[in-house]
Amino acid sequence: MSGSLLFCICLAYFVAAYFIYGGFLKRVFAIDPKRPTPAHTNYDGIDYVPTPRMVLFGHHFASIAGPGPIVGPIMAAYFGWLPALIWILIGCVFVGAFHDFAALTISVRNQGKSISSIMERLMGFAGRQIFLIFCIACLILIVAIFTLLIAGMFASIPAVATASLTFIAMAPIFALCTLKGGMSLRNSSFIFVPLVFLTVAFGNACPLDLTSFGLSAQGATYIWIAVLAIYIFAASVVPVQWLLQPRDYLNSFLLYGMLLLGFVSILAYNPDIKMSSFNGMEAITADGNLTALVPALFIFIACGACSGFHALVASGTTSKQINSEKDLVPIGYGGMIVEGILGVMALVAVMAMDPSVFMELGKNQPMAFATGIASFSTALGIPEVYSKIFISLAISAFMMTSLDTATRLGRFLWQEVFMPKRKQAADDSATAAAPVLAPWRRTITNTFVAALIIVGASMLMALSGSAASIWPIFGASNQLMAALTFLAITLYLLMKESKWYIAFFPMLFMLVMSLWGIVQIVQQQWGGNLVLVCSGLFLLVMALLMVAVGIAIIAQHLRLRRTTGVSHVQLN
Repeated sequence: MSGSLLFCICLAYFVAAYFIYGGFLKRVFAIDPKRPTPAHTNYDGIDYVPTPRMVLFGHHFASIAGPGPIVGPIMAAYFGWLPALIWILIGCVFVGAFHDFAALTISVRNQGKSISSIMERLMGFAGRQIFLIFCIACLILIVAIFTLLIAGMFASIPAVATASLTFIAMAPIFALCTLKGGMSLRNSSFIFVPLVFLTVAFGNACPLDLTSFGLSAQGATYIWIAVLAIYIFAASVVPVQWLLQPRDYLNSFLLYGMLLLGFVSILAYNPDIKMSSFNGMEAITADGNLTALVPALFIFIACGACSGFHALVASGTTSKQINSEKDLVPIGYGGMIVEGILGVMALVAVMAMDPSVFMELGKNQPMAFATGIASFSTALGIPEVYSKIFISLAISAFMMTSLDTATRLGRFLWQEVFMPKRKQAADDSATAAAPVLAPWRRTITNTFVAALIIVGASMLMALSGSAASIWPIFGASNQLMAALTFLAITLYLLMKESKWYIAFFPMLFMLVMSLWGIVQIVQQQWGGNLVLVCSGLFLLVMALLMVAVGIAIIAQHLRLRRTTGVSHVQLN
């Protein structure tokens, strides 16, 4: 079987899954386009803003994608392409896309509140606080790691820096034309989308190389870290329609262009599969260590199959911009399906490499992807060097999107963690007044103060270099976040007297795999890296506490159902 035939089969599978399983979930959650969404009922012009489906899909997809769908499958390919492919196909459809859609839908049904706020309704104030602290720690880590990656890329590939800064400058101009200039989204897109692709050539022609000013490579990286800190602070406080939405919308076309280039190149080149389908239950992975297939496979491949970070995006920003419930399946479920397609594309890009080439090139996953697709594009008459630059720029673009989204989410969650215990009667009302906060709470939850704290903590971690050393525990914690989100989805469906088991079994699987992975990391690092050991033990304790609370809530719910026929929690 050739790589192009395999890719086409997978593409057909994903399309069928979107309509069949996506349609099934649409019925389970009783999607109703007539039901008003928080973007309308809670409109504030800053966070709650009704957004056209195409614009919001671009923002949501670019935010959740990041480098994950590329990095994860290529990391897992050291075990052979077949285990990675199976997990992407099954995980994306029945776990990841369901996870994203359910988190988005439940948030929309609960006034656009975050998944942590919904957990308070399901698991009490203590459950909310545990989950919030867990999520904030993960987001600070995400911001730190992505800042280091992007700053390093800007320093080493100055053309990427020029193009990315141009994107940022174009975003408010695009917003001004559509919001104040009287131009329709279509007409503005006809002007600005071609300009996005021209920035690729502009960046290549005018690379912003800071070393030409006498700075060392390390000094240039520090400067870019400072620039990124200023940008993400602004992105987390400026109204979404003036920076975040337009930048993500425009950047999404780079991502679509990369997907189109990859798809057409794979069909035209028709690569042969040279990689082994299965290399055994253990393999030497990119870090040079002998690693067991289970649970590493399910931790390496996160975004291409299931990622807990997506629930924070779905419930933190996307749910506040949904114009109609009819957009929930295309954005929530469809966004993850496209990410699964990107994951398969990443696999095909390296499956055609000689094993000896992949063993070395696979250590730099984005470069391996860019090299593989660029080699395929020669069948279209496109020089390999230009394709490689374009793909690298596209990867950096949606890394930037994930960076500013994670910062904004961190700001939201920091504000939430200091909010008092909810009062159900008031909080269930769309028009409920905001709680009266003590002066110290008002200060610590101020939008600018909260954003400054998140950015400051992330930059301190980035400058210390400790973020990179915690990357292994981040992968496991990301999947653990997905398991805990599935716990909330299970409770939601159980209390709605719906098919709760479709969430329970994915929750159980993700919980076992992530906890298993964390235990392995703690064992490997015991007596060595104290940060990883303490982080792993902290995550284990929090996860077990959340599971214990969840079991208690389920038992209480079933007991009340038997005795009174009524749940103790009423949900929308």
